[in-house]
Amino acid sequence: MSQPTIPGVYIQEIPNLPPSIVDVPTAIPAFIGYTQQAMQYTDGDLHLKPFSIENIMDYRRYFGGGPEEAGVTVAFAADGTAVATVNEDTRSKFLLYYCLQTFFDNGGGQCYIVSVGTYPSDGTSIIGENDLSAGLDAIANVEDITLIVFPDAMGLASYQVYYDLHLKAIAQCVLLQNRFTVMDLFRSKVGTVTPAVDNSTAGWKADVDKLRNANGNTGGIAGTVDDLKYAAVYFPRLKTTIDFNYDEAKTKITGAGAAATLAALKTTQNANYNIAKNAITDSLTMLLPASSAVVGVYAKTDDARGVWKAPANVNILDALDLEVKIANADQSGLNVDTTNGYSVNAIRYFPGRGSAIIWGARTLAGNDNEWRYIPVRRFFTMVEQSTKNACAQFVFEPNDMNTWVRVKAMITNYLMEQWKSGALMGSTAQEAFYVHIGLGQTMTELDIWEGRMIVQIGMAAVRPAEFIILQFVQKMLSQS
Repeated sequence: MSQPTIPGVYIQEIPNLPPSIVDVPTAIPAFIGYTQQAMQYTDGDLHLKPFSIENIMDYRRYFGGGPEEAGVTVAFAADGTAVATVNEDTRSKFLLYYCLQTFFDNGGGQCYIVSVGTYPSDGTSIIGENDLSAGLDAIANVEDITLIVFPDAMGLASYQVYYDLHLKAIAQCVLLQNRFTVMDLFRSKVGTVTPAVDNSTAGWKADVDKLRNANGNTGGIAGTVDDLKYAAVYFPRLKTTIDFNYDEAKTKITGAGAAATLAALKTTQNANYNIAKNAITDSLTMLLPASSAVVGVYAKTDDARGVWKAPANVNILDALDLEVKIANADQSGLNVDTTNGYSVNAIRYFPGRGSAIIWGARTLAGNDNEWRYIPVRRFFTMVEQSTKNACAQFVFEPNDMNTWVRVKAMITNYLMEQWKSGALMGSTAQEAFYVHIGLGQTMTELDIWEGRMIVQIGMAAVRPAEFIILQFVQKMLSQS
């Protein structure tokens, strides 16, 4: 208030409350892949431009639909019934549109789409590492992205290329410190004439070994704890209820007279045409990587409980079955990697509970006590970014006691709310967290001379009860 010059009574409002900290969003994924189109105003204007959407209708408006599948066959039996099949080896590798449906169905909301290219007109479905890598570069400057997913990456040429791409994503997470990579276990092809995935125990365990054996130029995952705490892997893939987008002119018909395609059947046998259409809807299950559905569960869990709650022990919607049924003995080797700590989070079938339950919550730093669990890593990311944003208002403020008190009060109030919500352990706030700032505590005189204000924040984050042990003892009869 300026110095009064006229006699009278003046009012001056004095700010007393500390500024507040607002949580940054925690579950806004970027889906990087191929689309039917990439158009907001003109054709191609969304190519390699991260674009925010809220639902599947937004996606269809700007990016179109799914690829037209050419490997669908409908076989009619003598009694007039029909069964549809799809050739998994030749079906389209463009999965972004399909995977996005599982994201929204499992609780996902706002997300970013990065179109790295459109479907080729000749029907081929070649996935390029350079295309996906360019999409990754495109999201580097979008601050509110918190998760990275590559739905189309399973179609890459080899596991070496697949993991190389995800290591680039992890490197971006390490650099920016505000996002997390969610990936699937790459399934290797076997055979020479008709490549297929080996779903035997030996087959998928060999794929796990390829993930973990990064030494000797084998092309798996490698990195320090500081790198691997920013990523998680899930297995197996899901057999979902998502409908195929098929081309009627390329959908083969057998056992229905002269009609060789579904389009021809429509013009000659309308009743059988409807039977065939129903068979495609009822008979086919679409095999999809689980990562997109999992980040939908992340979003739903964050909204219902909080980012500190493990996104696990939750059934994935849209999943009818799993590519591989994992037993307890099998998961022991997935969950705990005694050599490097490269944990693989299993998705399990439990009778009476669900067909696809997420049964793991570990990062790739599975042997590290600090960063073993996904919710711990994501909770710290939220607090770090939220506090960073709030502290920006104090840049160039006087580096003195008045500023230190305001900063400490702001952060303390914020962490108090986190503790009350259940994100921090401890029966008292003093046990749950601390905030230190000041000369002789976190700063020296040299720090102040050189313009550094250092705040040290400690938090006792809650951790999931991964192993519940019930101890039963036979009690001896006693008179007391």
